[in-house]
Amino acid sequence: MSDSPAELVAADDTGTPLEQVAAGVTTALILLVAFGLLALDVSWFWIVFPVGFGGILPAVMGLLRYYQQSDDTDDAADSDDPVAALKDRYARGEIDDAEFERRLEELLGTASDVTVDEARSTVTEHESPRE
Repeated sequence: MSDSPAELVAADDTGTPLEQVAAGVTTALILLVAFGLLALDVSWFWIVFPVGFGGILPAVMGLLRYYQQSDDTDDAADSDDPVAALKDRYARGEIDDAEFERRLEELLGTASDVTVDEARSTVTEHESPRE
């Protein structure tokens, strides 16, 4: 337990690139509106700061994380096909040829018309494995 609380927060507070861009754009818009109102000599310009940073920015980040989480759930539901998941792992280079063949034959068994060579050809047509 050598990590201090500040290091733990800093390590977990990076966010995805989309979250970083959304936070930056939202912050820029809040500042633009606030200082625009100040330049127009609107006496209540300061209201933009608590509303923007206390309400709008957290709402934008919450919505963004909600939609990213729902997309991740949809992706997990789409990859229920074990053969497709195996092909993806092979295409990414996580498993080698022998392991791919062994697992594919296990999955297909003798009941399927798809052969190992046909399954491998569909993978190599779309993506080549990393070396």
